[in-house]
Amino acid sequence: MSGRQAEKKTYIYAFARTPRGLYHTIHPIYRPYIITTSPYRPPSHTITTITTTIQHTMAPPAMTEASTAEIGSVKGSLKPNIGVYTDPQHNLYVEAASPSAEEVQSGSTLAEGEVVVQIRCTGICGSDVHFWHAGCIGPMIVTDKHILGHESAGTVIAVHPSVKTLAIGDNVAVEPNIICNACPPCLTGRYNGCESVLFRSTPPVPGLLRRYVTHPAVWCHKLPATMSFEDGALLEPLSVALAAIDRSGLKLGDAALICGAGPIGLITLLCAKAAGAEPIVITDIDQGRLDFAAKLVADRPGSLQTYLVPRGASDTDNAAAIVAALGGVEPDVALECTGVESSIAAAIHAVRFAGTVFVVGVGKSEMRFPFMRLSTREVDLKFQYRYCNTWPKAIRLLDSGVLGAIRGLVTHRFGIEEAVGAFETSADMKSGAIKVMITNEG
Repeated sequence: MSGRQAEKKTYIYAFARTPRGLYHTIHPIYRPYIITTSPYRPPSHTITTITTTIQHTMAPPAMTEASTAEIGSVKGSLKPNIGVYTDPQHNLYVEAASPSAEEVQSGSTLAEGEVVVQIRCTGICGSDVHFWHAGCIGPMIVTDKHILGHESAGTVIAVHPSVKTLAIGDNVAVEPNIICNACPPCLTGRYNGCESVLFRSTPPVPGLLRRYVTHPAVWCHKLPATMSFEDGALLEPLSVALAAIDRSGLKLGDAALICGAGPIGLITLLCAKAAGAEPIVITDIDQGRLDFAAKLVADRPGSLQTYLVPRGASDTDNAAAIVAALGGVEPDVALECTGVESSIAAAIHAVRFAGTVFVVGVGKSEMRFPFMRLSTREVDLKFQYRYCNTWPKAIRLLDSGVLGAIRGLVTHRFGIEEAVGAFETSADMKSGAIKVMITNEG
């Protein structure tokens, strides 16, 4: 055992019968004891959970010659793997990353159910910039060197023999989560609430801004031939907006307020238009972004009003101006995409009695809200944490052209070697950047 102390490795075998069929997973949890079978049984699923324990060493099992030979991997030379890093000192740099090109070609790092994706395009998210500048988002803190990026698409270049759904050469969009499939949120289909989730680019889980990434095949969504790598990278922010439209309850003919004309706000605007919201007003503190929003939907049916939020204006004054911009109509639904306290408060004051304020944006850990306005007007205040079950829908909507206008959000493109410049451009409001893409030509 090479001097390594043996410990017990507990596997939870979970079988969940869902509308999509029988789903099976094996989730290893390291413990010195056996975990008892959970009594949890969601009413909409038939769950069977079996727990067993085996002895193992701390080292991963070595691959046999036969299993190595069965690994499918791309032939020919590969460039060295590199990644885009930040650290607790707020540095931003490009350096070597894992898996190495040699490991990719040998398949030695692939586990059951995994593939290696050559990342071809990655969008920079505001959270990436925030981890670089602030070093944290709430309790998610950069404590060591850390690879960024979670909006990615690429080509499968290595496949474990257990994977039957993907093959070398398939183009895929990477859904950036790895879930346990054993906790109540997972078993009820709300896996964005997984209690043991590994989410790419959220510390300490390394992100996707690399040349090559190993990822479970189940979270690599095959792209149709009509979609580009850039399209695939746009599916992640599109998923955020689709989840917001769904969970906010926005309906055909609802008056809608969208707070913030950044990438998420603009994609939410496109989704609200497609959902039939009318009228719509979008707010921002930057006139350039409001002008961009107006051009983005200029050929779409219905109206769009824009409201430039004056610095220093009160929440109630902003709310009154928003209602005035809608012709005196109080919004049925406010989709708050900034996470800024004053913007959330203005939305609360603006919506109608029994309206909904749905907060998509991420903000500071603690905020003050106009509680009595919420109470006396029966306003529903809801929040969003990532997304679930959105990728197939997003692919259909983008590929069909229903949400094809999302492609217009891409304003800048950089090679992965120029990633530092890409981040500087994305973070600079004066650059006019909306969505910055980092590409890897292989």
